[in-house]
Amino acid sequence: MSPQVETEELIASGAFRQALEIAAGQAADVDRRGRFPSETLEALRAAGALGWSVPREYGGAGAHIGELSQATLELSRRCATSGMAFAMHHIQVASIARHLGGGSPWFEDYLRRVAREQRLIASATSEVGVGGDLRRSIAAVQPPSADGLVQFEKRGSTISYGAQADDLLTTVRRGPNAEPGDQVLVLTHQSQMEMTQTGEWDTLGMRGTCSPGFVVKASFHPDQILPVPFGAIAAETMVPYSHILWAHVWLGIATDASSRAQNFVRAQARQSPGTIPPTALRLSELSARMAQFRALVQTATDEYLDLADKDGRRELSTVGYAVRINNLKIAASELVFEACYGALRICGFAGYGNCGPYSVARQLRDAGSAALQIANDRLHATNAALLTVYREGK
Repeated sequence: MSPQVETEELIASGAFRQALEIAAGQAADVDRRGRFPSETLEALRAAGALGWSVPREYGGAGAHIGELSQATLELSRRCATSGMAFAMHHIQVASIARHLGGGSPWFEDYLRRVAREQRLIASATSEVGVGGDLRRSIAAVQPPSADGLVQFEKRGSTISYGAQADDLLTTVRRGPNAEPGDQVLVLTHQSQMEMTQTGEWDTLGMRGTCSPGFVVKASFHPDQILPVPFGAIAAETMVPYSHILWAHVWLGIATDASSRAQNFVRAQARQSPGTIPPTALRLSELSARMAQFRALVQTATDEYLDLADKDGRRELSTVGYAVRINNLKIAASELVFEACYGALRICGFAGYGNCGPYSVARQLRDAGSAALQIANDRLHATNAALLTVYREGK
C-alpha cells in the first residue's frame, strides 16, 4: 500500500468493497455461532485497512477519525461485530500514534510493523475490582528482574477478541507503589503473554466480538511502556476516539435497520397502489430520528477534528469537552436502540424473525449492548460530578 494514496480512495477501493461483501455474507453465521469474523479481518488485512490510521511517515495511510468513522459505519451496516473490531483496533493505534512523547523508537518501529504486517491490536482497559472505572488500575508494572524485563499481571473483566489479536494494549499502574490513577499503557505481543480465560462470552448481541475475561501475565522490555501518562492519552485520544467510532458502529446498525423498515413499507405500498400504508407514518418518525442521530454524530466528529488539529490539544482535556463527548456516547447508545425498535414496530413479525430481508432481530440485539459498553449510568455519574463545576453552554 502506498502511503501517498488518499484514504478516501482506499475506502472506495475494490479490496475494501470486497471486505464489506464478506462482512455482509458472514454476519448471520458470526452471530449465530458467536464466533470471531475472521474472514472479514483477513479481507481487511488484504485491503491494508488495519494500517490506515498509522501516520504516513511510518508507512500507513495517515487516516483521520472522519475517514475511519466512514469505514466503521460501512462495515457496521453489514456486520456490527466486524465494525466494532475495526473501530477498537484503530482506537489502540491512534492512542499510540498520537502519544509518542516526542520520540519513542520502539513504538515508532511498532507502528511500521502494524502498517507492514497488518497486526491486530486488542485493548485491556477493563479490570476486575475497579467498578468499570477506566481511570483506575489495580495491576501494576513490577520492578525489572535480573534479565532487565518488567512484568504485570492483570485480571481483565472483558477483553474483546483478546484470543484473536496479535498484540494487547493494557492499562496498569506505573509501579507497585503508584496511586490507582497513576496509569501507563503497555504494548505486549502474544508471545510475551500468558492469557488464561476466566469466563464465557455467550451474549444476547455483539456475539462475535468474543469478549470474555482473561487473566493476563506479561513479561516485556521497559521500552514497551508508552512515555505519556494514560490520563492525557485517555482525554485526548482514547475516550473521544472510542465514543466517536462506537457511535458510528451504532449509526451503521441503525442505518441497516431503518433501511430494512423502509423496504418493508415500500413492499406494502406496491401491494396496494394508490394508498399509503399505515406503517408509513412510523417510517416518517423513524426518518426524523435517524436525521437527529446522523447530525449528533457528525457534529461530534467535526468538533474533534477541529480541536485535535490545534496546537497542544488543550481543549480536549477540559471539563466542557469531557461532558460533551460523554453526552455523545450516552445519546448515540440510546438512539440506536430506539431506531432498531422503531424498525421492528414497522416490520412487525417479519422483523421479529431471525431470517428474511426484513429481519431486524440481530440489529436490535446488537444495539442492546450500546448502553452497557462503558455503562451509561457511570457516564451520567461522571457528568453529574463535572456539571457541579462547569456550566453547560459556556
